[in-house]
Amino acid sequence: MTLVVIGGATASGKSSLAIDLAERIGAHIVNADSMQLYKGMDIGTAKVSPLERRGIPHHMFDVLNVTQESSVADYQRDARTLIDSLLAENIPVVVVGGTGLYIKALVDELNFPDRDPLVRERLFAEAEEFGGSVMHARLAKLDSDAAALIPEQNVRRVIRALEVIELTGEPYAASLPRDEKSYYPQAQQFAIRVDRDVLHERIADRVAQMWRDGFVAEVEALIAEGLREGRTARAAIGYAQVLAALEGQISLANALEETIVSTRQYARRQGTWFTRDPRISWLAGDRGTLLESLLASSGNS
Repeated sequence: MTLVVIGGATASGKSSLAIDLAERIGAHIVNADSMQLYKGMDIGTAKVSPLERRGIPHHMFDVLNVTQESSVADYQRDARTLIDSLLAENIPVVVVGGTGLYIKALVDELNFPDRDPLVRERLFAEAEEFGGSVMHARLAKLDSDAAALIPEQNVRRVIRALEVIELTGEPYAASLPRDEKSYYPQAQQFAIRVDRDVLHERIADRVAQMWRDGFVAEVEALIAEGLREGRTARAAIGYAQVLAALEGQISLANALEETIVSTRQYARRQGTWFTRDPRISWLAGDRGTLLESLLASSGNS
């Protein structure tokens, strides 16, 4: 096993499985969670602590400040450069994360249209003036397929789609690949399937633990680092809700409940994304048996 990809919904046990596997095969771990790229966003993203990493090298964590935008094109470039160098040294790699587009950009032949900062800034200004729902409605008129794929709440992705349409004169969906063509043919892809009720309970428990672990204080500290100015980071689930509470828009109790609801909705979208890829082998069972299930599925038991 030289390159293994582990995806799935939030709170499904991906990180623990990745560490178990990396320890078994002597691999390095590469992050594929768009929010774990950010320094200081630890509690709210369930980032594994240095102690939990068991001395295994972890890459593509804590590489951005909260004021920087995360870009799937930048991630693709940097992660591939890293992985190629590790594989060239015969070091196995375990990629782990729940951001489906980042995983797809990494393992498949995806090319991203160029950006235009002036167009992007204008679209962001319009979103701030008119609201995300208006921008999503505009996208629906121009490209109904893209609007169906991108949630109205994800204003950054809506704007990216509008930017591509304006720059290329073609639907955003036309820039996405229609057939799977792997950049890493040797990659073995897995995802963890968890019963819906069990997953919902895990998410509620995780969010409650985030609050007990000092999540609100983490957000307050990140505000001093520029979180409010970070278009990507400030929109992260949990962080957006706590920011709203600290600004007096909702209570902290409501922020907690809204974080649970938003995380469950996100987990459902993650499941839908990964289910669409027939190359993924699905793993089920309790956390104590996932590693052996993966090894058996890959023929390495």
